[in-house]
Amino acid sequence: MHLSRFPRVHLAHLPTPLEFLPNLSEKLGGPNIFIKRDDCTGLGTGGNKTRKLEFLIADAIENKAEVIITQGAVQSNHARQTAAAAAKMGMACEILLENRTEYTDHDYIDSGNVFLDRMFGANVAYFPKDADMVAAMETKAEEISAAGKKPCIIPGGGSNAIGALGYVDCALETLTQANDLGLVIDHFVTATGSAGTQAGLVVGLEATNSQIPLLGIGVRAPKEKQEENVYNLACKTAEHMGIPGCVAREKVVANCDYVGEGYGLPTDSMIEAVTLMAHQEAILMDPVYSGKGLAGLIDLIRKGTFTRDQNVVFLHTGGSAALFGYMDAFNFEK
Repeated sequence: MHLSRFPRVHLAHLPTPLEFLPNLSEKLGGPNIFIKRDDCTGLGTGGNKTRKLEFLIADAIENKAEVIITQGAVQSNHARQTAAAAAKMGMACEILLENRTEYTDHDYIDSGNVFLDRMFGANVAYFPKDADMVAAMETKAEEISAAGKKPCIIPGGGSNAIGALGYVDCALETLTQANDLGLVIDHFVTATGSAGTQAGLVVGLEATNSQIPLLGIGVRAPKEKQEENVYNLACKTAEHMGIPGCVAREKVVANCDYVGEGYGLPTDSMIEAVTLMAHQEAILMDPVYSGKGLAGLIDLIRKGTFTRDQNVVFLHTGGSAALFGYMDAFNFEK
């Protein structure tokens, strides 16, 4: 796979580290847990969307766009990284935020990622839960066009066939690191939401015949819907790359037992996982994606899904800035 054929701007600090977590591995009694540190991509405090934005912003530039439009939940990591990418490339940015949790407290509405959206110079607009965010972006694009500027809409999560190329690249990068370390990866685990990260990874892992199973821990949709979304996007990504048919349906697997009451709503297992990682490894997770993904991994380990001597890589998708929007959920004694 020759990803240099696709337009790309360089925004991320790559390669991100692939680290062994000795304390967490010992605490849980095995397997050997490794973490792929995509919280360290660098742009605007980092996160997994930066890899996608390298391809998405390059496509926008090729199409002469002047204003980037995207959408997400209020504490969206994607929105924050998109605002940062636009600022770095000298482009205006419109951020449309859907209040999926319906929280109204100041910490959630104005701090964390939202504070950083504004710090990077983006215009921020709020929408109620279940608003038609695609239609909202199209309306905003029409307004910008009428004002004489050329807009570019980037989908929520950066999850289309162009953005998913970033995680095809991540799969190749991780395999190179594992080969250099002499590390046999038995399982790859990631949080999965808007589908682009898991779709890109499965294309990269399958197209290289890595024989590494990939598990997505869902943070929003039911299992059947999540797997359908990921598979459809994986097929589009593979076709975009000129390698159609490289991903079999059975290779797309999601476990959606750890969503809790809904997207962005804290769970006890997420709070335990985020706290445990901070205490054991001094690594900050996020409360929406990586926190629930890690909660799923920890529960599966406790249930004996992995053997003690296996090597499991967990992808850290970043987003620790969102913790400041969820401080009350952790309820530390004052």
